[in-house]
This record gives sequence, C-alpha cells and structure tokens, in this order.
Amino acid sequence: CLTLERLTGAHQGIALFDINNPATKNALSKQLIDDMREAINEANNDNDIRVIIVRSKIPGVFCAGADLKQRLKMTNQEVENFVISLRDTFDQLYQVPVPTIACIDGPALGGGLELAISCDLRVASKSSIFGLPETSLAIIPGAGGTQKLTRVISTGLAKELIYTGRRLSAEESLQYGLLNYVEENYEKAYNKSIELSEAILKKGPIAIRQAKQAVNASLETDLKTGLNLSLIHISEPTRLLSISYAVFCLKKKK
Repeated sequence: CLTLERLTGAHQGIALFDINNPATKNALSKQLIDDMREAINEANNDNDIRVIIVRSKIPGVFCAGADLKQRLKMTNQEVENFVISLRDTFDQLYQVPVPTIACIDGPALGGGLELAISCDLRVASKSSIFGLPETSLAIIPGAGGTQKLTRVISTGLAKELIYTGRRLSAEESLQYGLLNYVEENYEKAYNKSIELSEAILKKGPIAIRQAKQAVNASLETDLKTGLNLSLIHISEPTRLLSISYAVFCLKKKK
C-alpha cells in the first residue's frame, strides 16, 4: 500500500512515501497505516533523508479517507483502536524531524485531508478537492483534523468546514492558506514538490531540522517559551553542529 523510495543522483536526499492501492482509492486501511509507520521509522533512522514527499502513485487519486468496507467489519473496540493508531501514525508523520511535503492530485477528504495537514507543506493540482465530511456521517474527524486544521487556517474557517462538511477547491484552498502551491496537473504538482525539495537541500541540514522543531514548538507554547526554545537552537554549542557547518560550507565552495 505504501512504500519508501530514496531518490538518487541530483535528487539524492529526497525520499518518496508512495501510496498505491487503486482498488480502494488509497483508503486508509490497517495495512496502509502499518506501512506508513514502518516508512516513518525507517526515514527517522536514515540521516541521508532530508526531505520527504508524500504522494499517490495514482494520478487523480490522493486518499479517499477511511476504508469504510474494512471498518464495517470491525467491532466498536477495533474501530476505536484503529482510530487511535491512525491518529498516532499521523502525529508521528507530523513529528518527523525533516520537512515533509504532501503532493496532492484528486480528492483529499476526511483522513486524506488529515494526512495532508500532517505534512509541513502542501502542493496540489487544480483538480484537487479538500474537506472534512465526517459530521455528515454523525461522527467527527478523528485523526487530528479538529486540532491540526486550526494550525493551518483560521479557527473560524476550520469550524465552518467541520460543521458543514463544505468542500474546497484547490484555488480556494490556496486562497485560505491550506495549500502552498496549486499546479496544473499531477505531473506539475510533483515537479513543484521536487523543486521545493531541491531548495531545501541547498540549506544546512541541521539548521533545517532545528527550524522545524522551533516552528512546531511555537504552535504548542506561549511566545516567551517559544523564543527561548529558538535561542537554544540558535546557540547550541555542540561539536556536531560545528563540524556539520564546516562540512556544509566546504561543499558550497566546490
């Protein structure tokens, strides 16, 4: 369902989380979540991976949300355990120390949108659609939508989308700040994701990791605490940082 691919050559340092289950339109099944958790663990233990792009290998299909056919066969306890596992896995993706980019083509609804907002940046094709329709099924978003969406767009708009199940076009999503870029089609959205990744690869790897930690921490703490955390990252006097900076500068001169 999901595989990790390391790019090589000019794109070395970029990893792809490729979702590929055409039969279910990449619905969030137990297998997909297990695969994602394994890919996250593998990426976290590979210092050569500096950017991750999460994408579907199927043009026109990003993620159809929960696998409802599988869920209908679950007991109430199994459903609860699955939702907890899904939420924890998306949180692990959110906490990955390197930048993550969601490359979206097609519907990103329910769990599909929750997957996208667990990434740092989002690039989508013009045909993509976004929404949290769970209240139409008399439930609420369970994999982080109620918490993370307000960290990406305004609280008022997040509440509207959750309360009404309203769907946004790609252009609306760009206007509201849900997306970083909108491209013409699947291929161009992927190329833009690669372009962003290449721009990140040119920067200091430790600085990028520390910047992500500092920005994420700012969403969880008060301003004073966030500023103090940023100062720790800026002034960290470790031998590793000094060596990394020296090596990075040498590479830039070549």
